[in-house]
Amino acid sequence: MSKTFILAGASSAIARETAGMLQASGHRIIGLSTKSNDSGYGDFHTIEKYDFGKFPAIEGAIDGLVYFPGTINLKPFARLTEREFITDFEINSLGAVAFVQAYLNNLKKSENGSIVFLSSVAVSTGLPFHASISMAKGAIEGLTKSLAAELAPSIRVNCVAPSLVNTPLGSRFLNSPEKLEQMEKRNPLRKVGEPKDVANAIVFLLLEDSSWVTGQVMAIDGGMNTLKNG
Repeated sequence: MSKTFILAGASSAIARETAGMLQASGHRIIGLSTKSNDSGYGDFHTIEKYDFGKFPAIEGAIDGLVYFPGTINLKPFARLTEREFITDFEINSLGAVAFVQAYLNNLKKSENGSIVFLSSVAVSTGLPFHASISMAKGAIEGLTKSLAAELAPSIRVNCVAPSLVNTPLGSRFLNSPEKLEQMEKRNPLRKVGEPKDVANAIVFLLLEDSSWVTGQVMAIDGGMNTLKNG
């Protein structure tokens, strides 16, 4: 049966990979992005920002929501400004809240609604220079568990927490053979993730194969958050 999913941050590499997998199975994808539609979405809305009152009204039942927008703002703690902490929190966390509130009534019309958020391995693994992003994504993991409890049993809420993925957002950490090799050596599986690695988990959490899964933070990180490397 065809389902309808809304992807916020639809121009990101992981979102495009997720959309392609879902579309290949016959599902309808609605893309939302602050960028223009360069991603092959048939149903696409350009929005000003991921904020309260900025999301377009969409009629009918929605079966799943995925919130992709994120930041990688890595600096020594002493150099992070108040504005940077606020901006990271607004994009990663408050934007997700605004997105879900905008379409919660649509989601309640589904027989098997699902919400998927994206966190980061930095929340569960102490990494230097990650103070701001760890705080913002830590809020997402807390939101995942709270909403999963509040919306059960009709709507499932889960989160995926990747390590570094080979996307434009992470390209500055991988833009030379030396940087790529360094990042691979830091990972227990000696691999930098690809968009499809994360998209596979998102698709699983959206569809019926995960119908008994809620309130979970799924690590898609090559073992970084649980295994000692080397």
